[in-house]
Amino acid sequence: MSASGGTKAIVAALAANLAIAAAKFVAFLFSGSSSMLAESVHSLADSGNQGLLLLGGKRAQREATPQHPFGYGRERYIYAFLVSIVLFSVGGMFAIYEGYEKIKHPHEIEAWYWPVGVLVFAIIAETFSFRTAIKESNALRGNLSWKEFVRRAKAPELPVVLLEDLGALVGLVLALAGVSVALVTGDGVWDGIGTLCIGVLLIVIAIVLAAETKSLLLGESAGVDEVKKIEDAIVDDATVTRLIHMRTLHLGPEELLVAAKVAVRHDDSATDVARAINAAEERIRAAVPIARVIYLEPDIYSEKTTAAASDAPGA
Repeated sequence: MSASGGTKAIVAALAANLAIAAAKFVAFLFSGSSSMLAESVHSLADSGNQGLLLLGGKRAQREATPQHPFGYGRERYIYAFLVSIVLFSVGGMFAIYEGYEKIKHPHEIEAWYWPVGVLVFAIIAETFSFRTAIKESNALRGNLSWKEFVRRAKAPELPVVLLEDLGALVGLVLALAGVSVALVTGDGVWDGIGTLCIGVLLIVIAIVLAAETKSLLLGESAGVDEVKKIEDAIVDDATVTRLIHMRTLHLGPEELLVAAKVAVRHDDSATDVARAINAAEERIRAAVPIARVIYLEPDIYSEKTTAAASDAPGA
């Protein structure tokens, strides 16, 4: 799977959320709807989140240094994790607090046309943003289901934008439902209930994002397809006769470390082995271009040592 960062989707979401946040806040000032206030904070938090994703992508492009010899690719994971924290605290917890206050101290919604009009506008804008994210993701996910795409994607930006936009659309529908029922019944409690539902939704999405990003931060191996391509590329049946064992690790969405022990013939010269290792590295990079850091250790194949290595933790 390509590790594209989906910059177009991020920019589209940022533009939509800034416009929506301003419109929602104006609607809150005129109507006093707590759903509108919660949704305006939600959109503002989402705007900040897209800013974090863009900043993480920019910082990840820095050149490697002696202190960070493998570069800064994982900064994209760190900023994506920060997004989940912001979504949980600023978005979810604030909405729950605001909903609780509205239920405890309900009041009728004034100037109903403001929240309803803004919500309709926001749904249209979020639909455009969500459509852009889906289009960008479809170019990468292949035959994977959406659940598999979110779980397997090594670039965190597109899954984050997808889940944020999905949460925003569902949240807008909940807000519209809460405002509508409150207007029909004249009971502002329903507005608070809608706000509470928005808060719960945001917290669930934040937890999912945190769990997926945590796995990337800890370090994930290459995907199944990439591992198979690397395994096929290593062995040439001439000098490199067998792959004994291998480890892969994503240094960033677009940088893969490959470390492997390979079997060579016992009667080959050191020059032949060195040439074979260099050729194997070239084949790996041709098969999987994101394999930037490759360490291949030649050895004489032994079933006993291979079995011991296979029993080692993480094998």
